[in-house]
Amino acid sequence: MGDLNLITVVVIGINVLISMKGFNDYSFFEKYKFNTGAVRRGEQIRILSSGFLHVSTSHLFFNMLTLYFFAPIVITLLGNWEFVVIYLGSLILGNLLSYYFHKDEYHYTAVGASGAVSGILYSAILLNPDMSLYMFFIPVPIPAYIFGIGYLLYSIYGMRANNDNIGHDAHFGGAVGGYVITLLMAPVLLQINTLMVGLLAIPIVILFVLSKTGKL
Repeated sequence: MGDLNLITVVVIGINVLISMKGFNDYSFFEKYKFNTGAVRRGEQIRILSSGFLHVSTSHLFFNMLTLYFFAPIVITLLGNWEFVVIYLGSLILGNLLSYYFHKDEYHYTAVGASGAVSGILYSAILLNPDMSLYMFFIPVPIPAYIFGIGYLLYSIYGMRANNDNIGHDAHFGGAVGGYVITLLMAPVLLQINTLMVGLLAIPIVILFVLSKTGKL
C-alpha cells in the first residue's frame, strides 16, 4: 500500500492548497466550511468545498496519509476516474448524512476530507478484504474487514454519545458512500466476496434501525 500515482498527487495537492488558503484566510475558511444554516440558505457548495478544508496541519496530514496508503488499491483495481468518483461521492454523501442528523442545528459546522477518505478506505477493504492493517501502538496485523466493521460501529457510538468534536456521521456517510459506489462499479464483488459484502453491511443496517427507532 502507498504509491504516488498522479491522480493521488493531484487530490492531495488540491487538499493541501485549499487547506493552506483556509489556514491563512479566515474569511475564506468561514465562507466554504460546512454550516447547516448556510446550506439551508442555499449555499450547497459548502457540502463539497468543506471537504477540502482542515482545521490544522495535523488534521490535514493524517487524512492525506490515510489516502496515500489506500488510494493505490482503488486506483489499481478500479481505475483513476472511478477513484475520483468514489472520493467525491463519499465526500458529498458524508456531508449529506451530517446535514440529515444536524439539519435543525443551524450553528453546526464541520470541515475535513475524512468522509471522502473513509469512502476510499472502505472501498479498498471491499476490493481487497484479505489485506491486513497495522495500527499505531498495536503490534499485530488487523484483518481489513474487522477494522472496517469496528470503524463504523465506533462511528455509530460516537454519533450516539455526541461527546467530542469528531464528525462521526460524516465518517460513516463517507464509508457508506465508498461501499455503495464500489458495489455499483464492481457488482461482481457480490458474487466473489458475498460473505464480506454482507459482514461490512452490518453496521449500515444497525444505523438504519437505530435511526428508524429514534435511538440516534
